[in-house]
Amino acid sequence: MIAQAIGGNLDYAVMLGYFVVVLGFGLYFGRYTTTTKDFFFGGQRFAWWLIAFSCVATVVGSYSFIKYSAAGFKYGICSTQSYLNDWFWMPILILVWIPIIYYRKIQSVPEYLEIRFDKKTRIAATLIILFYIVGYIGINLITLGKTLHTLLGWPVMTGAIVTAVAVALYVYIGGQTAVIMTDLLQGLILLIVGLGLFAAAIYHFGGFGEFWALLPTEHKYAFSDFDAPPKFSFIGIYAQDGLANTGALMLMHQGFIMRFLSLKSVKDSRRMVVCWILVLAPLAAIATSCGGWIARALVNNGDLETTPADSFVKAANFLCAPGVFGFVLAALTAALMSTADSLINAVSAIFVNDIWRPYIKPKSNDKHYLRVARIASLCAAGLGLTLVPIFMKDTIYGAHSMFTAAVTPPVLTAIFLGIIWKRYTPAAAFATIVGGGVLTALSFVWPDALVGPFDFGMGPDSYKFMRALFGLLAAGSLGVSVTWFTKPRPETELKGLVAGTQMDAMRQFKGGEPNRRPGTKVRLRTKVDQNLSGENLVIVSQSALDKMAADPGDLLYASHTRWWYGGLRSVHVKAGAPADSENNELMLISPEDAATAHFTEGQEVVVEKIM
Repeated sequence: MIAQAIGGNLDYAVMLGYFVVVLGFGLYFGRYTTTTKDFFFGGQRFAWWLIAFSCVATVVGSYSFIKYSAAGFKYGICSTQSYLNDWFWMPILILVWIPIIYYRKIQSVPEYLEIRFDKKTRIAATLIILFYIVGYIGINLITLGKTLHTLLGWPVMTGAIVTAVAVALYVYIGGQTAVIMTDLLQGLILLIVGLGLFAAAIYHFGGFGEFWALLPTEHKYAFSDFDAPPKFSFIGIYAQDGLANTGALMLMHQGFIMRFLSLKSVKDSRRMVVCWILVLAPLAAIATSCGGWIARALVNNGDLETTPADSFVKAANFLCAPGVFGFVLAALTAALMSTADSLINAVSAIFVNDIWRPYIKPKSNDKHYLRVARIASLCAAGLGLTLVPIFMKDTIYGAHSMFTAAVTPPVLTAIFLGIIWKRYTPAAAFATIVGGGVLTALSFVWPDALVGPFDFGMGPDSYKFMRALFGLLAAGSLGVSVTWFTKPRPETELKGLVAGTQMDAMRQFKGGEPNRRPGTKVRLRTKVDQNLSGENLVIVSQSALDKMAADPGDLLYASHTRWWYGGLRSVHVKAGAPADSENNELMLISPEDAATAHFTEGQEVVVEKIM
């Protein structure tokens, strides 16, 4: 079926231009990707603000503008509640999870589960997480396919294929560095367009009061009723989105694990998480939902006719001049690419680190693994496309909710119990993942018997949400029960893997006692020293060490003086014995480290102590 296109030639020229710019942007940063560490973790060098924008761009998927605007059109401003229930995960992220994976150099969630528990738990988690991420790719691709169907009249599958090819191309070349840098641009575009559209609507109506008056009374509440409506109740959204989906994003989503590991330090993670969850996420909630509120006000004012699914696009088309609407289309394109690229890169990472490297080619060189990673990213996009016809049978919101509620609870529960409870045993973790998965699968066979007791009287319409609560309780009950009848691992084997042992992890990361004395940053000029080749050391003066409160052997971070690079031109090194020279402005660096950071001879850099 061919739909009538929305917008004009100028709009599509702007959208196409943006598409080409982002694609070129991503391909350009492929020059920074030469190893698997670069491909998966961007060299672990990026600043907190860049990763914060990158994370919010990943959260705002291609489905977000359509999904949340549709909810906003039907239910009002309570459509933002899905974005505003992340805050209680902050202490777990900042104090427990990020320090564990960063200091223990964990490359994937399945790897953590093997180190914390055993190999069979890792294998079970690998299969489920791969299914979860590939399914997420499918949801994103079908959403953009439907969006392009509305905008351009293309068949849904055609739009999904075109986008999958474009995203897979720059991920194939640039890996995580390309993902992070393009997501920075796309995160800015998403917020500017969404909030700009809201401002344009307020101007059109003559002020916020006039806009507010056009909304029905029941649309003005920040949260929906506790148990109504069944398809959008507070408890349903909280169970599926706040607990299962958000928990999965924070703890088991490989794309976010890779983003956390791309930070220059654990200290920067605190700033990143606060900025992301408390500042950018609320802005994203308004940006993605306001299209539905605006469309509802326009309908009530007699200006527009639309369905919930088309509310964002049609409201934007009504308010925006030709050409400006093209930037709105660019935002939809950005939303797709900024989530799909992370997911494709994540599948590649799990395949290489949890399947290919340990079981198929365990002793190959890094170039081989980089080549496999790139091929795997293309295959991930292809697998996501195969799920598009399946997800087409439901609404976008319904497909997303059903999928995350069914898949995430078992692994999420195992990770959560594993990082906070030393007594939690390997047998219990395996039972949590496999047994919880089986029970969740059985809930599709006997939904009334298994999910019904947790529906708070809302009936079958709530099952796709409340299945998350059933899954979390079922998996958790299994894990706790089995724990008390099985033997835990000795605490000496859990150092750095559970809450309360972060200092042990820091010692393992550094290879010595952490230096936590406060110091200041110093500015030095680089001098490439061939004698340091292969050493990963820098030599600075004693004066510079004193200012940084650093000692020989401490970890340092050297970066370009221009902060807006966000760590793109930087490198982690160790402090060597101080120089005998009285020149306090020089930093001797190896040719390899200078090349990694793209430093030139005599360039001024900023150096700080990490630990």
